This record gives sequence, C-alpha cells and structure tokens, in this order.
Amino acid sequence: MAINHSLFIPLFVVAVATFCFSCYQRLQLVAIGSAEDRFDNPGERLAGMFSYAFGQKRVLTRPYGFNHFFLFWAFMLLLIANGAFLLEGLFPGFSLAALPAPIHHGLEFIFDIVSLVALVSVVIAFVRRVLFPPAYLGNDYTSARSGEALLILAMIATLMIAFFLLNAAQIAMGQAGSWKPVSSAVAALLNGSTGIPLENVAAVSWWVHAVVLLLFMNFLPRSKHMHILTAIPNCYFRSLEKPNVQPREEFKKGNRFGVSAVEQFSWKDLLDSLSCTECGRCQDLCPAHNTGKPLNPRRIVHDIKVNLMDNGAALKKGDRGIVPLIGPRGEGSNHEDALWSCTTCGACTSVCPVLIEQMPKIVKMRRHLVQEKARFPEELLNLFENMEQRSNPWGIAPSDRGKWAAQLGERPFKAGETDYLFFVGCAGSFDSRAKHVTVALATILDKAGVSWGILGREEQCCGDSVRRLGNEFVFDKMAKENVALFKERGVTRIVTQCPHCFSTLKNDYRQYGLEIEVLHHSQLIAKLVEQGKLKLPKQADQGKVVFHDSCYLGRHNDTFEAPRAVLKAATGKAPAEFERNQENGFCCGAGGGRMWMEEQIGSRINLERVKEALRQQPDTLCVSCPYCMTMMEDGLKDEGVEQVRVKDIAEVMAEAMA
Repeated sequence: MAINHSLFIPLFVVAVATFCFSCYQRLQLVAIGSAEDRFDNPGERLAGMFSYAFGQKRVLTRPYGFNHFFLFWAFMLLLIANGAFLLEGLFPGFSLAALPAPIHHGLEFIFDIVSLVALVSVVIAFVRRVLFPPAYLGNDYTSARSGEALLILAMIATLMIAFFLLNAAQIAMGQAGSWKPVSSAVAALLNGSTGIPLENVAAVSWWVHAVVLLLFMNFLPRSKHMHILTAIPNCYFRSLEKPNVQPREEFKKGNRFGVSAVEQFSWKDLLDSLSCTECGRCQDLCPAHNTGKPLNPRRIVHDIKVNLMDNGAALKKGDRGIVPLIGPRGEGSNHEDALWSCTTCGACTSVCPVLIEQMPKIVKMRRHLVQEKARFPEELLNLFENMEQRSNPWGIAPSDRGKWAAQLGERPFKAGETDYLFFVGCAGSFDSRAKHVTVALATILDKAGVSWGILGREEQCCGDSVRRLGNEFVFDKMAKENVALFKERGVTRIVTQCPHCFSTLKNDYRQYGLEIEVLHHSQLIAKLVEQGKLKLPKQADQGKVVFHDSCYLGRHNDTFEAPRAVLKAATGKAPAEFERNQENGFCCGAGGGRMWMEEQIGSRINLERVKEALRQQPDTLCVSCPYCMTMMEDGLKDEGVEQVRVKDIAEVMAEAMA
C-alpha cells in the first residue's frame, strides 16, 4: 500500500508541535508552584514508580483494576507499534520487516494479540460506564457518562479497529504474513466479502489510524487524560514518608502562613492536580463525603486544577489570579465548609492509584484561614485558647494531669532507671472514661515487670489537633517545648495509649530533631505477650468482639495486626471485622481536630460507623484510641443501644490478667 508521505509529514509536524506546545503550557503552570525537594533517594523513588505506576499496585486492589491493568500495559506495548507506524509514514521504506524474521513475526503477533486485549478492555470500560456505573464515578461536576471519557474510549477503539482492518487488508492482498491471528481472521471475512476494494480498505484504515492517533495525542494535555503523561512522574515524586507529615513553617515577620492562592502550593501539589485520573476512589472512601458533607477530596484536587488553568495566564505575567482559591462554591474555588469537614483520616491518600496527596493540601489551606484570617468554626476558639494557656483541650489545670495515678503511687520518670516514659496524653489524663484505659495499661505494665514513669504536670499536649486544624504556630511552640523537655529528662523510649499522640511523637516530632522509639500500647502489649512476660490465667469473655481500626494507628502508621493480636491473646479468638476494615476502614469522625467540633452538615460520621458495627451484632466493640472510644460510645447512645459495650484493648487484656 502506497502512503502519501508529502501529506502526512506536514500533518505530523503540526500535530507534534501542537502537542509539545500544549505540554509546555501545562508544565509551565506547574513551575509556578513553590520549591519543594522531591529529588532525594532516587533508588527508592524508582522502585516505587515501578511498583505503583507500572505495576499498578493500588489499581489492582479492586476487581475492575485488572481491566485498567490490561489496558495500561496494552497502551505501553502498543507505543512500539504506533512508533513504528508513524516512522513508516515519515520515512519511505521503513518497516519492521527489516528486522530478523523471528523478531519481526514475534512482534507482529504480540501487537495483534495486545490490540485485541485493548479493544476488549475498552468495550468493558464502555459498558461499565454506560450501563453499570459505580456511584463514585460521578459527582457534582462530572458523570460516569461524560462526553470526554466516552470520547477517549471511542478513540482507542477506533485505533484498534483501524489497526485490524489495515493488517487484514494487507494479509488479504498478500502483502503481509499470517502470523497475526486476529488480523488473519478479519482478513478471511474480507476475502469472503464481494465488491470491497482491499486497497481502499487499507488506505482508509491507515489514514483513520493516523489522524485519530494524532488527535488522541493532542487531546491528552487538554483533558483529564493529561494523567497519562503525568501519572508516572507523579508516582516518582511521591512522598516517601508515611504518614504524610506537613512541612514546618518559619514564624518570622513578613512570612506568609498556609496557602491562600494556587501559586503558593508547591510544584508537586500542582503536578498532583494534573495527575488526577478522576477514578473517584478517594471520593468513595471519604467519610465526610459519605455522610453528606461538602468535602470531596477529588473535588479539592479538581478545583485546584481549574483554578490553576483559569488564573494561569495572569500568574505567568506575574499578576494575581482572579478566581479565589478559597471562596464560594463553584468550580475552581474551595468552600470553607469543605475544608473544615476533613477528618484527616488519610483514606484519600492511601487509595489514590497515582499517589496524589489530597489531605495535606486541605491542611495548608486551613493554616491560612487560622493564622492569617482568624477564620475558623466558633467552637475552636476555646480549644485554641485552652491549648495555648493550659496545654490541653479542656483548659484543666496542668496540676491535675497526674491525679489518675494516685491509687498507684508516685511514678516519676527517671532517666537511666525507667524503661519507658508513659506519655499519657490529654484524654488519658483528664477524660473520665479514658482514665480507665490509662489505669489498665499501667496495671499491665506493672504485671509484666516493665519499668515506667510519667512527667505528671510537666507533660504537655502533643499538639496533634492544633496541627491538623492549621494552627501551626501553637503546634510549633508545643513541639519545641516537648522535644526540649524529652531531651532534658533523658527520654529514649515512649509508650502511649493514644494513636494521635503516637503518630505525632513518632513522625511529626522528627522534624524537630526527636529520634527516639515511640510505641503505641497495642504494639508494646503484643510484644510482651509474644515474649511471654504477660501471664494470662484466664480468657476475658467479651462475647462477640468487633474491632474498629483507628485511622492514625492503622492507615497512617500501618499498625493493623498488633491490636488484633492483643485481643486474640486476651479472648482466645480473633475479633470479628467491620465490613470496612484495616486499610479500607471507616473513620470514627474525630480526627483532624473534628473531635472538638460539631457536625452541623449531613449525618454524623460516628453514627455511620456504629450502624456498620451493629450489623455484626456484637457484644463488645473494641477500640485502641480514646477519640474512637468517645465517638463509638456517643454513637451507641444516640442509637439507643445499651447492650453493646465499648472497651479499649488494654481493658480487655487487663481483665484477662485479673
């Protein structure tokens, strides 16, 4: 078949130039963002990129992910085929047939099979979107049946069909061998038809393939499918820390705090916005979105992208953008109600296939609202004042911190003599219900022969809530004072019953130079059981036990097995599971500072979780977090359920040791 090179070459040059210019325009916008070092540890980054991008690690966690996996790898392999196709159009005489016959025939066979895989995957995707779309594919700004998504699928299908018709016509005319099984089958159909000029079929198919391929290439950077170009580098530049710890702020005159305009995000934040695949997985798991609140992590990222596009021309000139980043509802602006709805549970960041960091962007915008605008929900005013003045959420006198230990005798921490600093935390020190857990843990440590001590009135809040709420100034002060105190007192190991204290001391405080061993009580108790230091004369009969995962222990810090091991040792059997558990667990609603705020929009997150628990018909609902304890007990009361108990894993273990 003769190719009109004189027509194709200028068409190709224009298409490639347009594609490069479009990519330049998009990436130029990314460069507007502030500096951030994401170039360290190249070996670890490359390994992650191959695992998450090429291995489709998170995509494959759901059944439909396999269809995308096949489509992705078909796309990757057909890059070679389409590259050869374009070279044939540019250079007369170029052909893969110049390769040794075994290699040529092998490649042609692979391309044929892979094209069929791609076509089948596209048909499945089309049927799913049109006939059986999951709810999370749509939202208030797009739908599963969006024209853009269906157009992309139609383009890919057209490319595959044109490929088969072109090869089939060449086989039927004797211009190609029969090592292409699918194309050979189509060739048999063409040979069986009458009145079809095969030369015309080949020519039309070639040009259809060429034009659609060049259009597809140029459509990518102008659509949500820009992620095809940015997702792989986005996986490379992922955060290497888990949990994703937000950067410190420097409190000097003239500095700005938080993010109020899109150009104040880092370049990685902006690359995230161009990498979103619009798969809806973050939306599907978000507890705020699932309880009728205005937050949708997918929408947060989308609005950042829209804001960047709308303000891009002005920003490149050095002018201010017109569309506000934080403002009234509408594409391109994030409403404050949405920002304050986040529980920082991390579901969005843990499920995103291309490792977008949604939650940290929310915290950055909260920082602006709190520190520069003093604009935050009214109930947080007392919290911030109490934290600043008395270093606890309730404003209780610091002298009361150690009163829970009165029945145990004085237990001051002494460097060199005490194995562990027991960092009790605010809830464990002041909350009447959480104090029972504190005493239970102290009893367990005593019976295991573990030497421990407390700081008493010197202990301060770790600052978890104020940091997640955006009050970085207060957190910075608390962190510096706590780190200085730990170093002064010679603390080398800490145990705490609160996952929020655990995560903050273990991860956030590393930014302040604190590198010590920090254990959650579930980890230490499980370790003591394994070492045989805890003697269990009986099994604690709790009836049917269902265990609720704390987001800050499990999802943020990958500690799923330790609390389950404790319950199994104490009760003699593994606990039952929620429908949504471990990495896919559902938040209690108290994280991100929401513990201190009222839920005035939508339904209550803790009620959603309690209803899920009640479907298991439990006798005991076990937790490993004081916040979860409060939220579960409140939820059961609201539901009028009195027969179900809520207990911490330490309380269950203490019963087994009694």
